[in-house]
Amino acid sequence: MPEDKPLEPQEQKRSLVEEQPVITRHQIKIGSETLKYTVTTGMMPLKTEFGEHEANVFFIAYTKDGARKKRPLMFSFNGGPGSASLWLHLGALGPKRVRLLDDGMMPAPPYTLVDNPQSWLTETDIVFLDPVGTGYSRPVDKETGKKFWGVKGDIESIGEVIRLYLTRFERWDSPLFLVGESYGTTRAAGLAGHLIDKGIAFNGIVLVSSILNFLTARFIKGNDLPYILFLPTYCATAHFHGKITGRLRDLLRDCEHFAAGEYTQLLAKGDTITAAEKKRLIERVSHFTGLSKEFVDNCNMRVNIHQFCKELLRDEKRTVGRLDSRFKGMDALATGEVPEHDPSITAIRPPYTSMINDYIRTQLNYITDLNYNVLGEGIEEPWDWGNARDGYPDTSEALRAAFAKNPHMRVFVASGYYDLATPYFATQYTLAHMGLDPSLRDRIRTEYYPAGHMMYVHTKCLADLKSHVAEFIEDAV
Repeated sequence: MPEDKPLEPQEQKRSLVEEQPVITRHQIKIGSETLKYTVTTGMMPLKTEFGEHEANVFFIAYTKDGARKKRPLMFSFNGGPGSASLWLHLGALGPKRVRLLDDGMMPAPPYTLVDNPQSWLTETDIVFLDPVGTGYSRPVDKETGKKFWGVKGDIESIGEVIRLYLTRFERWDSPLFLVGESYGTTRAAGLAGHLIDKGIAFNGIVLVSSILNFLTARFIKGNDLPYILFLPTYCATAHFHGKITGRLRDLLRDCEHFAAGEYTQLLAKGDTITAAEKKRLIERVSHFTGLSKEFVDNCNMRVNIHQFCKELLRDEKRTVGRLDSRFKGMDALATGEVPEHDPSITAIRPPYTSMINDYIRTQLNYITDLNYNVLGEGIEEPWDWGNARDGYPDTSEALRAAFAKNPHMRVFVASGYYDLATPYFATQYTLAHMGLDPSLRDRIRTEYYPAGHMMYVHTKCLADLKSHVAEFIEDAV
């Protein structure tokens, strides 16, 4: 018989073991009060029904000391897909936050952590989860990882981690909340529908920079919806950078009316649009975006996000950010249609990456040499978006179903005016097209902030967000 050949490196299984979590105790001064809390840091195992260990999911749980057992409990994650939970963790929710400039811009290194008086820990215990392939979470091997790297597998795996946490830490009788950001809102909506059928009902769900229906954000031929829904954010961005003038709220009201009305109707005419109608449309799009009529004409009145980010400040040899269009970028050349990078993510990634690595090791005493995968590094296969016959990924139906089965649930939606990744008008559109029963519509609360995708990097928006969420949790409980 031939000799057994060693496994190729990519086929070798990692050694996954169950480990005892690390427990540390801390305190923070918030106003005149001292809040004492415990942090539990470790891995939650994902196993098959036959006990095969398939993956570890890294978690960091904050619980207030001396609190009643039925204190609210919130599970938190970011998006990507492929993003770890550090952004919400060290940006808004946790008792520590990364020090940025007051407007959210990048400070000079080295970076620092500071106490966060706007922490949501005053209202609820919080568990931060890093989905498989993000943070320190790992599958046993690449082949097994495919099970988790898709819309369906991601929802099912995080749902299992939530069940395990409720069981191991005896929190089944707590009021339950979810908070997700960006693709994390896709996950949160899906989880609401998935877990209600397993007997886990949520009191409230917080959607930060929401995208539930991906039809609203895919700039492809034949889908005019994104051009319509991104237009008000183009307008807000142009106003911020001085390309158009007027009172922002009035501009946005007029732009939303135009986008949902005349713009939608005339784009739908396609090649049958008349010359007079086309001229009118070019003038109006130029008026609301600050882009030249010639450029709008050359784009066939349909300006995609990358073209806008590259074109708006081309005369200054600058670009604008996608996650936060208040940020300016510098490309090697002012030519081209696509920015070299997103200045709003490159400005915050170094501070957050540096501080999460330092914080976990030095303050939470969790010791590992693994790389903390921040954004995309650990997803080793293309994301499985589902069967093309099902259309675009859309978890808004799962959210609607969760409402129907649990009419006590509430949803809070936070959007930034300068978010070009998940524009606020697209979120409005999705919420208005869920088919939600009229009796449940008042259970959705929306708030808007003068910042971008991560509105909490802006100091005032951070405080406003905390205030709004505190009210929301109180109402939901």
